[in-house]
Amino acid sequence: MSDVPANLVGSAAAVCSISSFAPQAYKIWKERDASAVSLKTYSLTVACFILWVIYGGLTSAWPVVLANACALIMATAVLVMKWRFRERP
Repeated sequence: MSDVPANLVGSAAAVCSISSFAPQAYKIWKERDASAVSLKTYSLTVACFILWVIYGGLTSAWPVVLANACALIMATAVLVMKWRFRERP
């Protein structure tokens, strides 16, 4: 059986995972406000992507590493902006 359908689905999933953070990151950057973003949620999301990257590396699943490393960068950007644009008293 051909791996093409599985690779297409995997590639589409990777693109969706990576790009899903872009609207949130853009909104935070544009408004300089991250008050609506959950610190706990994005902290957990970043931790999960770190674990996926490690898993992919340990199993030599380089597409998993690449996709999750890109998603990690995007999620980390949101987390950093959450910290940078936090409300100050």
